[in-house]
Amino acid sequence: MRIEVLISSAVIIPTAPPAVSGVGAIATFTGTVRGEENGHPITALVYEAYQPMAETVMHRLLVELAAAHSCHSVFVQHRIGVVPVGEAAIHITVQARHRAPAFAVLAAFMDRLKQDVPIWKTDTLPA
Repeated sequence: MRIEVLISSAVIIPTAPPAVSGVGAIATFTGTVRGEENGHPITALVYEAYQPMAETVMHRLLVELAAAHSCHSVFVQHRIGVVPVGEAAIHITVQARHRAPAFAVLAAFMDRLKQDVPIWKTDTLPA
């Protein structure tokens, strides 16, 4: 399985991956910053990461998930720094032969990301 992980402060612009022979499912998830956090209006979230470790842990998780679910590729982008309301904090694309493994990798990765990866929402900017 091809795995790409990118953590940066660059704005995430979700794009469709190129067509790949044998791929019948492309599952994507984009997590955006909503206008409230813990019941309070905000204008942005601030994300921090221990980047080398976060990239290593993400890659390890995806290798582990690939052993359980047959996928062609996974591309993960996670933004750090100030992320304004309405903008993407994370975007994931999973390509697989069938939808079930694509959805399984996507859902399991998001669950494990929040538990295992050293990326934190460190602050909110009030509205």
